[in-house]
Parts: sequence; C-alpha cells; structure tokens
Amino acid sequence: MNIAIISGSVFGTAERVARHAQAMLEQAGFKVWYEPQTSLTAVQQFAPQALLFVTSTTGHGELPNNLLPLALEVRDTLPASWRGLPGGIIALGDSNYRKTFCQGGEQIRELFSELGVREVQDMLRLDASETVDQETDAEPWIESFQQALA
Repeated sequence: MNIAIISGSVFGTAERVARHAQAMLEQAGFKVWYEPQTSLTAVQQFAPQALLFVTSTTGHGELPNNLLPLALEVRDTLPASWRGLPGGIIALGDSNYRKTFCQGGEQIRELFSELGVREVQDMLRLDASETVDQETDAEPWIESFQQALA
C-alpha cells in the first residue's frame, strides 16, 4: 500500500514525527512517500492509497505556513482520487493554549470530511507541555495505524 505523509511544522517537531512515522511504516512493509515541502501535484504523482497528516498548530489555531498553501489547494480542488482513502492525523500542540490546542489537526479533520477521507482511528494529540519525545510518544498510535491499514 502506498502511504503519503504530509506535514506542517513550525519548529521542526512535526517534521521529525513525520520522518519517524515514515521509518516505522516502511519497516512494516508499506511504500511511503514523504517530502516536507511538497505540492499537490507531487503527492498525486505518488498515487497514494492512504494519507497521514502530521501537523503542528500555530498562531491562533492555524496550520503552519509550510502546510497552509497545500491544504488550501486541496480544499479548492478536492482531488477525486482521494475520496474514500483511509487516513490518519497526528496533531501537535500545547494544552497551555486551551482554545487552540491541536486546532491544526482539527482543520485537517475538516478537510478529510470534505474530501471523503476515512479516518481509520482517532486523531493523535501530542501535547508539548506533557511530553519531551513526541516521536516515541507517537509510536503506539503509528503501530495501530499500521494495523488499521493492513
């Protein structure tokens, strides 16, 4: 199965989590495509059979600047080939910002709904105020994501 990982990161943490997910998924036998600075055309050329978004939240609950243009393009075009695909979301945030905690991930959930992408398990919320090693903390969720796709 081809899995496309798409990330949005402000300080690089979401990118590190995405790369860790890539390594775990590849080790499990999936074909994984990940480019931190990507375009819709590049993702579509890979022909994903599943999607994994890893995003932090910035500002007042927005997507990071390196993910926002792609998310807007996806929302504008609604790629038909993504309808019905299985997907997952890993959202990073800081619960000290209660109103905006993991809102980047919530925006991706809304996008999944518009696209018809099926979340195969609940979104993972990684809290920067509670964890030091978000890559390791994501591992059980990534393992469950693998199983849900198998």
